[in-house]
Amino acid sequence: MADATAAASSSRGGGETTRRVLFVSAGASHTVALLSGDLVCSWGRGEDGQLGHGDAEERHRPTIVNAHKNNDISSITCGADHTTAYSNSTKTVYSWGWGDFGRLGHGNSTDLFIPQPIRVLKGLEIRQIACGDSHCLAITGDGDVFSWGRNQNGQLGLGHTDDCNIPQKVLAFQGVGVSMLAAGAEHTAAVTESGKLYGWGWGRYGNLGLGDRSDRLVPGEVAAIAGERMTQVACGWRHTISVSESGKLFTFGWSKYGQLGHGDFQDHLIPHQVEALEKIKVQSISGGWRHTMALDSEGQLYGWGWNKFGQVGCGNTEDQTSPQLVKTLVDQKTTLVVCGWRHTVAITERGNVYSWGRGTSGQLGHGDAVDCHTPKRIEILSVDGQACRHLEGSQSANSASSKWISPAERYAVVPDETLGSIVPQLHQVTHSVEDASVPDTDMKRMRMGP
Repeated sequence: MADATAAASSSRGGGETTRRVLFVSAGASHTVALLSGDLVCSWGRGEDGQLGHGDAEERHRPTIVNAHKNNDISSITCGADHTTAYSNSTKTVYSWGWGDFGRLGHGNSTDLFIPQPIRVLKGLEIRQIACGDSHCLAITGDGDVFSWGRNQNGQLGLGHTDDCNIPQKVLAFQGVGVSMLAAGAEHTAAVTESGKLYGWGWGRYGNLGLGDRSDRLVPGEVAAIAGERMTQVACGWRHTISVSESGKLFTFGWSKYGQLGHGDFQDHLIPHQVEALEKIKVQSISGGWRHTMALDSEGQLYGWGWNKFGQVGCGNTEDQTSPQLVKTLVDQKTTLVVCGWRHTVAITERGNVYSWGRGTSGQLGHGDAVDCHTPKRIEILSVDGQACRHLEGSQSANSASSKWISPAERYAVVPDETLGSIVPQLHQVTHSVEDASVPDTDMKRMRMGP
């Protein structure tokens, strides 16, 4: 997540207010945008309340979150099926969506369909929030790191495996200046102000970068790469991406779909430089469920990895084991790229917003539920389109109960990818020895485990 500062909006014909999209964040099947004027809009799947509109309905077009109209939001971050937002002026963190394992930070596991403030963090300056599948972390202005949510593999970094339903301070980082956090499905990574890289949580595929496949309950320091100081880090579901001060790109972890970008499907237990991009300076990175995106200093965009729904953006649905230039956007300078689980969203310097990949829940924001294999402009949000002039707001009453659906109706069980068996218990998610797939029906995913 990167902070976004609101810019002044302007008016154009008919007194309609035009706005720019400052920042976007993407979850499993939903997307959220921060607009100039401190407005938040969201679209895609809403069955767990992750859109913040007070109901469980899908939205196929960006819709203003009315509950945030007066909250002066300055940054947003999506988890898989939940969302967080921060107001710098009021020093308040809000969260909403799927509440299992305490990932919302409110002291319980209740789903929330409208944004609610996290009381434990009230009054704290927050520099960054990172959300994974079921856990979250935050860096405060004082340099403290807090974590909360699911912790079955130690991804909270607290030295144990108990879930935490309110934010807890990560004592391992006391006195250590953490500059950036990233969260995957069940692992976490951090970069310090001194350029060191850390990993903790689930490590079966080497995604912690520590040279083995063991879990870590507290942050472990990744062996330094000679002459390189790390400045950025991002997590995919089970892989990790980092960028050095010199702009070199390193990846490690799971590579079943080529998401590491090394031209093969081999896992790596320590950071390896992506040689295909060694001659360019990488500016920013993002990790999806099984794909990776990188943006260079010239504003050119590259993607690789799992591409079943076109989420890499190269115009086909073949997995890519090495970085591919996203040719659709070569005539524009891209300034931001974010990955959802199976879709990707980007903002250009011009102020246009593009999305591509899986669209089955409307998460692409084009008004339909169709996949896109190349970037397609979201007209209602883009400067060269409608410039946010015709956005509608939440229509539901500000009450989760108005459209509440029981867990039995909402949640489905996903079969294990290799064993083909079914987890008999709903909401009893443990950890899988192999990858558990999300079915093409896009029903609520559950991972089975040991």
